[in-house]
Formats: sequence, structure tokens, C-alpha cells
Amino acid sequence: MVWGCMAAGGVGNLVFIEGAMNKDDYLKILRDNLSPSVEKLGLDQSWVFQQDNDPKHTAKLVKEWLLHRTPKQLDHPPQSQGLNPIEHLWEHLDKQIRKRTITSQDMLRSVLVEEWEKISSEVTTNLVNSMPKRLHAVIKAKGKQTKY
Repeated sequence: MVWGCMAAGGVGNLVFIEGAMNKDDYLKILRDNLSPSVEKLGLDQSWVFQQDNDPKHTAKLVKEWLLHRTPKQLDHPPQSQGLNPIEHLWEHLDKQIRKRTITSQDMLRSVLVEEWEKISSEVTTNLVNSMPKRLHAVIKAKGKQTKY
């Protein structure tokens, strides 16, 4: 499993996760990687943090930490997996990975990093620019499943 982040201008850090992750593990990933990713992406103080409603994402400990370290957060309704553009970035990454012959876990890690770094800002910009359509679709569907 991996954690990563993105903005219109590209991708941030990619973090490999060993085993099951709990709220403390998730918070450590955020502490170690969110600020460096924001800096790497050259974001100003108007960026919006988005994640789904996974229980470790919505744990009180995590929510309080994010409250003081993110300028804005986008609430994520339940049952709207397509709302987060990074889900489509994971699909893009998966397609790129499947073009390669991978023979070991170490090779998979190496290819993931290589392909992650190849993701262009054109790809991430298109995903971010699709957000108004995604939000409109979620509102129209009253928070239920959409085509995204």
C-alpha cells in the first residue's frame, strides 16, 4: 500500500506502507510528508486538503492535527469514491505499472517510484480541473454514487 498526494502542478511524496495502517501510522505519514509535499509542489496558503472518510482519516487525533495545518479541507460525503481526483491518479499509475514486467517486490517499489515521478502536471491539472464537474455531480446525486 502507498500514500501519495497531488495538486494541479504535479505529485508530492510517495510513501510505502507496510502492513495494516492505523490512525497513528496515518498521522505519522501526514507529519512527515504533507508539509514537504506542499513545499515540493510550490503551493501557497490557499490549497485545499481532501481525503475520503476512511476511519483513520476521520479519527479525532488526525482531524485536530489537520485543523491546525491545512488552510482548507473539503468534506467528503460517504459513498462518493469518485470525488477525490487522486483515485483517478491511482488508476493512471496502475495502468503505467501494468505495462511493465515486474518480478519482485523490490522491483515493484522501484517502478512505482519511477512511474510516480513521471506523472506530468498535465495529468494532475486535468484531474484538478475536473473537480467542479465532480462536485456538481455529487450535489446532483445528493452525495450518492456518480459516474466518476
